[in-house]
Amino acid sequence: MKYILLFLGSILLFTPSKGQALSQQLATAVRQLEATPAMKYAIFSLYVADAKTGKPVYAHNNNIGLAPASTQKLFTSTAAFELLGPSFRYTMQLRHDGEIGAGRLKGNLYVVGSGDPTLGSWRWKETKDSVVLKQLLADCRRLGITRGIDGAIIPYSVGFSHQGIPDGWIWQDIGNYYGAGAYGINWQENQYDLHLRSGATVNDPVSILEDSDPNSQYINELKSAAKGSGDNAYIYLSPVPGKMPLVAGTIPVNERSFAISGALADPAMALTKAFSAVLAGGGIDNSGQVDIVPVNTSSPDNWHTVSSISSPPLDSINYWFLRRSINLYGEALVKTMAAQQGAPAATDRGIELLRNFWQARGIDKAAIHLLDGSGLSPQNRVTTTSLVQVLQYAKTRPWYSSFYHCLPEYNGMKMKSGSIGGARAFAGYHTARDGKEYSFAIIANNYDGSSGEMVKAMYQVLNLLK
Repeated sequence: MKYILLFLGSILLFTPSKGQALSQQLATAVRQLEATPAMKYAIFSLYVADAKTGKPVYAHNNNIGLAPASTQKLFTSTAAFELLGPSFRYTMQLRHDGEIGAGRLKGNLYVVGSGDPTLGSWRWKETKDSVVLKQLLADCRRLGITRGIDGAIIPYSVGFSHQGIPDGWIWQDIGNYYGAGAYGINWQENQYDLHLRSGATVNDPVSILEDSDPNSQYINELKSAAKGSGDNAYIYLSPVPGKMPLVAGTIPVNERSFAISGALADPAMALTKAFSAVLAGGGIDNSGQVDIVPVNTSSPDNWHTVSSISSPPLDSINYWFLRRSINLYGEALVKTMAAQQGAPAATDRGIELLRNFWQARGIDKAAIHLLDGSGLSPQNRVTTTSLVQVLQYAKTRPWYSSFYHCLPEYNGMKMKSGSIGGARAFAGYHTARDGKEYSFAIIANNYDGSSGEMVKAMYQVLNLLK
């Protein structure tokens, strides 16, 4: 069988010798890939193990720490399955601290968050924003709050860090939907759509039509670009609420309504304002006042529960976490694992727990330098050996079938992908035609040229496992 490596103008024809061992075939393919111009200043790592025995099949630069991009999600996903359990659910509560009489609440309403990243998400019927808000309104009425609320609506979460953005994330990412922070209260996956209209000629200004972000003022430096140039617009957002975001870059000419997705700077405020509007629309008058920090309120021990809303189970959250590579879910899970172990729900505490977890299962902490739970930081470094160790560990656990189901399929293989600037990675499982099962991880860093061509070249190497 012939394998052709097409990589940035270089054509590599690789014909495995009859009876040649897989390790030799992989070694030849890797040498040829590394000889291409695009890999002149790059580093490439591949580790393949027998999935049944865990024994190495092939190893190349497998103990060098590289930027894994979203394949890092495997560390978070599997640890969450083990520490939280497949059936774990988040719970959000609506509570009050007053007395109810004549249809009115004389006191405050509290939206009590637990870090649920699915609240208001469109991915499940029961988590959709309209469903959640309708339930909250119905539960208020059921309890006797039918006419009004004399106090404020207060977002409240205990133990969650106010720092939603992990260290190491870059400014170009954190204002956009995939760079949304994780907080004690999350809403609509902490994202919104910004609608744009471009000009008729290149370099014409781009106007902002509408958006669903409660903070609607922007510094607008967007320009029109050539037809077919695609979405090259970015929202630059300070992680400190209240700062005006900058939107810059380009979108193609002659776009009448071009949508880009941004990150909510204050999802708790967005939720409470939406809830206030739903109450008003349902005939329950309220001042619309929203207090972020409770002042002169009673103790949470004396609050009464109005409504309780549970998230989908963890195995379902993990499905979307891996299939759609939702960074928010990874950051929420890292904080949640810390909180469940009695620590503050903060990224650094969760990451330390994660590294300790894997060290106890045979992975040297020096092999996994992590800054977040999703892989978005370009400063993350892991080895391909450690990724395969995670995959091998998962195979021994009772939740393995759920984890395996969560993995996407690329190139006919069950594997998680990863992509950030100058880094491409894959890690997963494959059963060859002869029935042999493999666990593998492959990473390329600092290659020259397009990501798409790099992926094609990596697929050709992985095809040898088929």
